[in-house]
Amino acid sequence: MKKLAMGIDIGGTNTAFGLVDEEGTIFCESAISTERYKKFDDYEAYVKTLCESMKALISSVSFDFELIGIGIGAPNANYHKGTIETPANLWKFRDDEPNPDESRRMFYFVDDVKKYFPGVEVLITNDANAAAIGEGVFGNAKGMDDYVVITLGTGLGSGIVSNGEMIYGHDGFAGEYGHIMVDSRATGRECGCGRRGCLEAYASATGIKRTAFELMAKMNCDSELRDTPYSKFEAVMLSMAADKGDAIAKEAFRYTGEVLGKALADLVATTSPKAIILFGGLAKAGKHIFEPTKWYMEENMLATFKNKVDLLPSGIEGENAAILGSSALIWQKQQKK
Repeated sequence: MKKLAMGIDIGGTNTAFGLVDEEGTIFCESAISTERYKKFDDYEAYVKTLCESMKALISSVSFDFELIGIGIGAPNANYHKGTIETPANLWKFRDDEPNPDESRRMFYFVDDVKKYFPGVEVLITNDANAAAIGEGVFGNAKGMDDYVVITLGTGLGSGIVSNGEMIYGHDGFAGEYGHIMVDSRATGRECGCGRRGCLEAYASATGIKRTAFELMAKMNCDSELRDTPYSKFEAVMLSMAADKGDAIAKEAFRYTGEVLGKALADLVATTSPKAIILFGGLAKAGKHIFEPTKWYMEENMLATFKNKVDLLPSGIEGENAAILGSSALIWQKQQKK
């Protein structure tokens, strides 16, 4: 009988899920709204809707198969505990609820899903780690024991694999490389985490957007980017402008590559990976982000590591990448068995 794993990607707007085989073929997929269940009191209804929707998807498959497990990628997920802890954009407390009990900020997501799927293995990790595991099982890190995946989306996430094992740390939250400090000055950019000068504030879709507007204030050159207000500006516009030789767009990528490349040189000195894989929307800018990042990484690399580390694009990047990455949690464990 064919074996399939369910991969679930929990995003702030939507939750996507699908059935995936060992080769990375997605047989069917669906989605529900996450945004509809914003409040703390909506959590149980969200879990029920998700699990019932997954059962409906399973029932739609026209052949017999064995569901070997459910893998979940989610913000602030803890692999060790099976929890989602203090998620910034999920199941928020009411504005009129002062100082809610800290214990209520922890959602026992794995246990709650198991209530609907008794006997089925359920694993969870954060979305960046899921992407890293997906690269190892299905993508450009296949066959590697030491590699890093950097997710360049709205923020910057990272998944670090060493000796074939994901590094989770003692508390399950290792790998928050987006929150290393790259500018310790008091004028460093404010980060969403509440600190200043974090890598994420510079090297992410949000960060490069901020860079572009700072450059437009400093540079006098003509640019089509000046016609778009901040609220409607998207990072993809920079790629399109850079393709046309726009000076501001090109400088925005150079500066972003400088900050990211220097940070990656430090990461190499700590982890000694065979490859670093860039994943996510900003990585789709291709040469505009890869070339300066690679240059500054090598320029600032400890001599021991120079020209030893590949900088690669994702091998699973696409609209289904998050589902593949989440399902890979299950397939990776099956392979180890």
